[in-house]
Amino acid sequence: MSNLRISDAAALLGVSDDTVRRWIDQGKLTAIQLDSGRKGVRGRELAEFLRATAETPEPGVTVAASARNRLRGIVTRVLKDTVMAQVEMQAGPFRLVSLLSRESADELGLEVGSVAVASVKSTHVVVEIPDS
Repeated sequence: MSNLRISDAAALLGVSDDTVRRWIDQGKLTAIQLDSGRKGVRGRELAEFLRATAETPEPGVTVAASARNRLRGIVTRVLKDTVMAQVEMQAGPFRLVSLLSRESADELGLEVGSVAVASVKSTHVVVEIPDS
């Protein structure tokens, strides 16, 4: 297990030593005694603290988009594992399948029956001629 001096933890996070000490004083982190006799923090606890307090910035209002192909439809299937999700939609006669992170699927609240918009943007689009 990795234990960090307060100054090392602060340097990794881009905050001051005093900020890390404040987090300890506020009970947000637990101080430990390092072999050197200095105070420190457990690396695992610091990582869990940061993950729990991480803020996702709001995306803001979109006034324009480069994707021209936007298809409104209904979610017909959602398969999730621990990391990824496969979402299938039906937009009119078109079936669309998207692979995205599980975190994104959860944040969007995607489930069977949800109305969603698929934005298709690709530099590689295959055009085929159907058999007549």
